[in-house]
Amino acid sequence: MSQALADIRARIASAARAGGRSPDEVTLIAVSKTFGADTIEPVIAAGQRVFGENRVQEAQGKWPALQAATPGIALHLIGQLQSNKAREAVALFDAIHSVDRLSLAKALAAETARQNRSPLLFLQVNTGEEPQKGGVAPKEAAGFLAECRSLGLDPQGLMCIPPEDEEPALHFALLAELAHRLGLSKLSMGMSADFETAVKLGATHIRVGSAILGSRV
Repeated sequence: MSQALADIRARIASAARAGGRSPDEVTLIAVSKTFGADTIEPVIAAGQRVFGENRVQEAQGKWPALQAATPGIALHLIGQLQSNKAREAVALFDAIHSVDRLSLAKALAAETARQNRSPLLFLQVNTGEEPQKGGVAPKEAAGFLAECRSLGLDPQGLMCIPPEDEEPALHFALLAELAHRLGLSKLSMGMSADFETAVKLGATHIRVGSAILGSRV
């Protein structure tokens, strides 16, 4: 496990340098969805401190004990969030990558105010405009950002998941250009198969699961 993690970090560093960036600009999120504590603990022992989960309920079931055992762990919600889970999400997660609609933004605004807690927020952009995926269309991102800010939220970045059958670099470049135009500094993009491309194109947060924790059963 420690070797797999070291290999990923080395590849991040190489990709960052190839893109004229410092490796320190890239946060590696180890995607631990569907993995139990027995699989996650060796990754923590190897030094990883940032983890990603898809579902609030699954994260609630395993992370409080892991965080109690190892202070300093940051949790990122990378899956779609239901508005009725906003309270739990704001309480548990340090970052939410999938803010994709006004109803969710309103729920998050209410909870961040109530709990006096402000997770790092990414707006999800559906760069391929795929009907089955969450996220706003690129042309709607500026308006959605303005709506979020009017509610008192302060999104810091954009997130995308490119279509499986298209060249990811095109979508990463689009997201980077959009973030630049909107004045946002963070980009959540890139997974196990394409994170090096994402890093070269400006990713600040990459989401890597199987390459670190192994195959899901």
